Amino acid sequence: MENIKGNILWVDDEIELLRPHIILLRKKDYHVETATNGEDAIEMVKTKPYDLIFLDENMLGITGLETLKKIKTIDRSIPVVMVTKNEAETLMEEAIGSKIDDYLTKPVNPAQIILACKKFLEAKRITTEKFTQNYFKSFNEITMQLMQRPSWEEWVAIYKRMVQFSIEIDDLPDSNLKDTLQNQWRDANSEFAKYVEENYIDWINKTKGQEEPLLSPHVNDHFLLPYLKEQKGPVFYFVIDCLRYDQWLLMESLLTNIYSIETDFHCAILPTVTAYCRNAIFAGLYPIDIKKYFPQFWNVENAPDEHSHNKYEKELLHSWVERKRLKLNREPAFLKIFQTDFGQKVEKEILNYLEYDLTGIVINAVDMIAHSRSDHAILKEIAPDESAYRSLTKSWFSHSSLYGMLKQIATVKNATVVITTDHGSIRCMRGVRAFGDRDTTPSLRYKFGKNVKADSKDAMMVHDIETLKIPNMGISVNNAIVKEDKYLLYPTDYQHYLNKYKDSFQHGGISLEEMMAPVITMKPKQ
Repeated sequence: MENIKGNILWVDDEIELLRPHIILLRKKDYHVETATNGEDAIEMVKTKPYDLIFLDENMLGITGLETLKKIKTIDRSIPVVMVTKNEAETLMEEAIGSKIDDYLTKPVNPAQIILACKKFLEAKRITTEKFTQNYFKSFNEITMQLMQRPSWEEWVAIYKRMVQFSIEIDDLPDSNLKDTLQNQWRDANSEFAKYVEENYIDWINKTKGQEEPLLSPHVNDHFLLPYLKEQKGPVFYFVIDCLRYDQWLLMESLLTNIYSIETDFHCAILPTVTAYCRNAIFAGLYPIDIKKYFPQFWNVENAPDEHSHNKYEKELLHSWVERKRLKLNREPAFLKIFQTDFGQKVEKEILNYLEYDLTGIVINAVDMIAHSRSDHAILKEIAPDESAYRSLTKSWFSHSSLYGMLKQIATVKNATVVITTDHGSIRCMRGVRAFGDRDTTPSLRYKFGKNVKADSKDAMMVHDIETLKIPNMGISVNNAIVKEDKYLLYPTDYQHYLNKYKDSFQHGGISLEEMMAPVITMKPKQ
């Protein structure tokens, strides 16, 4: 019995005619029991567990459909395959309405039977084996790529493959591959951090030609400008705070039937926080240039709270439109959604914005999920790992005002939707020591301030933050931007804060998850 692939019940009032099929199934290591009427089948299901039931539709006594309904009231999880001579549409609709899982038409042949068994009893094993085979092949390929100093485009390809594997592993039962993939993520981020540290200054100064990735200040020029110049329809521009590519893929799965979707990537500037990245996106400028040319719209150093850092995004977007000399029918509409009630209001009114050539909308919910998970034990219990965190995001999106807006916009034939993010987040697992005075910035992923110290293996050390095109906040001797899945802690109460922030989603540092920012362009299919 150790090699049994599953327990099958076959119900047919002419069961003897099916004896060759039953013998074949037993030879294939399936355990098969039989019943010649619905009443006996129902009693057997009450007393024994079955993994699959083949059920004749036309039997003496109670019919197959009546038997199906009673079986499903006993255990709705048992897959039932109806075997029928009658292909009438009304019968099929009734069977489907009664939760049939599949059907076969008599006379059945051995290949159909075996295929049905594999589908319901061996699909997970077959899927796992195939995935394992493909993954280890890709694992070796990625390992070789990491040793060969990948270019930006190659890093994008590596990241996409690893994210796809992460999502596919979510669906595998008790896969031992998760630890292997997690270790490869750590190796990849280690190499990516070296790559960024070696090249970032060249990127922002445009000294490497084709090697330069598209950075935050260039997103508007590359993805918005062409559509606004064409003026063939309204453009809706969504910036979702703290959105990762893996989260987007689960959200995308709900949109593919109504949109044609293209996905690209930009590189979030350092440090990967909203105050710098999102202002840079809307302004089309690096933070140092925003402060230089638009000092009235730069409010990062002296803002009373974190939300005030991005107080002037509407004005920065308008300034970009003016610099590009775009002749829009009116100033761009601009909305920020922090609260559910306001999101629902915007959802109801979203089609009113069709009269605008450009509507910018900031969505803060994903960032709020990340921070709330750190602050509330119940959310960490609901989303204890990366897989559950992705699932939580999809659950939010499926009920969100954002999804409602996108569904309505999808009915507008000539609309264009561009979605991006300011940065992603990484699950921090390794605390490292840092030193600094009381004026040092409090972020766990970067420290700007006087005499900041950290180990260079843990953080990218920057003597003058203006070399990052970040405005200087005064006298600063050294600054640190942490790498990989680490987080910076002061020696005081080190153990307390090490435990407090371990396994929290943070941003501000150097990692694939934070810097690889998806840019999605969508066109309604209708």
